[in-house]
Amino acid sequence: MEAPRLVLASASPRRAELLAQLGLSAEAVPAHVDETYLPGEDPETHARRLARAKAEAVALARPGALVIGGDTVVVDGERVLGKPGDEKDAVAILLSLAGKEHDVLSAVALAGGGATSCALGRARVRFRAFDADEARAYAATGEPLDKAGAYGIQGMGAALVDRLDGDYYTVVGFPIVRFLALLEEKGWRYLSGRLHPLHR
Repeated sequence: MEAPRLVLASASPRRAELLAQLGLSAEAVPAHVDETYLPGEDPETHARRLARAKAEAVALARPGALVIGGDTVVVDGERVLGKPGDEKDAVAILLSLAGKEHDVLSAVALAGGGATSCALGRARVRFRAFDADEARAYAATGEPLDKAGAYGIQGMGAALVDRLDGDYYTVVGFPIVRFLALLEEKGWRYLSGRLHPLHR
């Protein structure tokens, strides 16, 4: 049986790079979904809803494919941290996290065959203490500007991290183990770069 065509409902270079790292090729088709929080919506529900909505929106235009959607949320106590609006906003977010722990939730969804499955990865990150000069220097690189929580652990933002409890790839924005489990739900097993049908 021929392996399914994979489509990534995202413009995120990080998710595309991780799929390529696994030896899987995917067409990237950004999903245009309103990411506004619904009244009373908690971060986990929000991440799951958006991952599912992105996958399902693109699946309508790519019948027969398995479409991957994802969403990442950074939570500091009761405060949800989205992408910074500009460098000044990035600096403020970074300084609010310095020397403290925060949570990262990354949802991944897989749409295909008329159904959508979704899973969630969780991790807790502790930043080391750093000052405004470091925060400004990092913000000036531009790296934090398109990332929830204003940092990329896979880039220069790694220098801010003191400790990580949980899945590294959840913090990057694509919980690989959760994704592989969703593939198995769809009847496909990942074996070192290739998808093989599960015989049931």
